[in-house]
Amino acid sequence: MWVVGLMSGTSADAIDAALVEWPECDSARPFRLLAYREFPHAPTLQAEIHRLAAGELPGEAMLEELIRLDRELADRFAEATRALLDEAGLPLERVDAVASHGQTVAHHPARGGSLQIGCPARLAEQLGRPVVADFRRRDLAMGGEGAPLAPFFHHAIFADARETRGVLNLGGIANLTWLPAGGRVEDVLAFDVGPANALLDGVVRLATRDAVRFDRDGRRARRGRVVEAWLDALLDDEYLRRSPPKSTGRERYGLAEARTWTARAEREGRSLEDLLATLVAFTTRTISDAWHAMAARVPTQGGSRLYVGGGGVRNAFLMESIAGALGEVVVEPMDAAGVPSDAAEAMAFSLMGRNTLLGRPNQIPQCTGVARARVLGVVHGGEWGRR
Repeated sequence: MWVVGLMSGTSADAIDAALVEWPECDSARPFRLLAYREFPHAPTLQAEIHRLAAGELPGEAMLEELIRLDRELADRFAEATRALLDEAGLPLERVDAVASHGQTVAHHPARGGSLQIGCPARLAEQLGRPVVADFRRRDLAMGGEGAPLAPFFHHAIFADARETRGVLNLGGIANLTWLPAGGRVEDVLAFDVGPANALLDGVVRLATRDAVRFDRDGRRARRGRVVEAWLDALLDDEYLRRSPPKSTGRERYGLAEARTWTARAEREGRSLEDLLATLVAFTTRTISDAWHAMAARVPTQGGSRLYVGGGGVRNAFLMESIAGALGEVVVEPMDAAGVPSDAAEAMAFSLMGRNTLLGRPNQIPQCTGVARARVLGVVHGGEWGRR
């Protein structure tokens, strides 16, 4: 089956689009990544998404902006799909479906809800192909967190019979999946660890008045010094004390939190570099603590390996910091396992979309906190059927 996966993460910097060929059976292997491309959002669109997610608009304006961006992002997803297939030399009619995660603008599992925009019905009408979307809603209806969903893909692709592996996504939020040697799905652990790029990018943009969007290669952070009092304050966090399953997003670690820390640095006369160094130390510590907590729950023998994906994999300083904190664990990009780091999340939703079409479960219950695995996702435009 040929399924396009679409993803715009919490950083809201680009649409990731992946065309993957999957077998029509329970297994995800063998698979072929036929095409992948990132389609960057314009800085103005990224800022609009962040403002909406931060709730910085008055009520009536917020609802109008929500509707406008829902439509605009659907059109952007359609453009990305067509461009990807043009590059692959594949007619749209040959694709079985498009699986779109959409753009998350609110995630409140404690209230039983999560909101993704990029209208799937409009996307289906634009493309004339079935669109699978709304992956989080059923999990939330079952009493789950609605996240993380990618562990289903991680287990299918990265689990190994002899080696314990972890999969770390460094997007706006850092999420970690633990895959003990043996490959049993019942042993998989996963949860959102805390912020990764969300705060790092946020403080850079605020401090530079949007002149710079991120700390390239972690160069600024490398020049800074960790402020221990700030690190202690960051680690004194109710979310970090919660037991899994748990998930979070920009509503907690977004623009408002970045603004708080930027203002504090200015008040105390500390540099942007010191703030970034402290945030890197914070992210590293939360990842290290999560790794060791998972290892304690599911002990393993022998070596272990951590595959890293997401935009943070290009932050050399952050990657070095994580590798240093984990000691003998082999830390390397997902590319080493045959999955391009930037393509992983789009590939994950492509696989989930395949399972939706086949009527097969596409979640790992213990990772989101539900009793049993179900088929997640709603098919829009299903009357076009299979190719």
